Amino acid sequence: MDARLLTIFTADIRSQMQLIRRVAQLLESRAEGLQREDEARLESVAYQVHNFYNAVEDLLKTIAVQFENQIADTSRWHQLILQRMTQEIVAVRPAFLSQSSFEALNALRGFRHFFRHAYGVPIEYAQLSANLNRVRTVLPVLEQDMERFLQQLQ
Repeated sequence: MDARLLTIFTADIRSQMQLIRRVAQLLESRAEGLQREDEARLESVAYQVHNFYNAVEDLLKTIAVQFENQIADTSRWHQLILQRMTQEIVAVRPAFLSQSSFEALNALRGFRHFFRHAYGVPIEYAQLSANLNRVRTVLPVLEQDMERFLQQLQ
């Protein structure tokens, strides 16, 4: 990748990380005072967890489009992009995600799938709390993954 394209790509990655941070901040504000009985707040927090994962997935798509974008099995695309980003592709790009990021994001992917498809099913407080904690845990690791990745591209 030439210097100009690397500069543009780096700006795109950093911009998407900024969006991810903003979603995480909104999630924290919505989660403040979260109570098991407050269905509206549970749903709001669940929506922001869903948004957080989607923003991360958009980051991964940006990387995939720039480098390889060869996930042919669309029925497993969401799972495969996470797996692909843990892999170094020799002479193409370094790995983006650490194993700990992959594990947390894969669990968040499962929650996002549940949230999108479980119409009429109430949000369980314990499940939501676990996923809220995953967001809190994965965000700083994801930031480290991004910095390592961008340094390796230099």
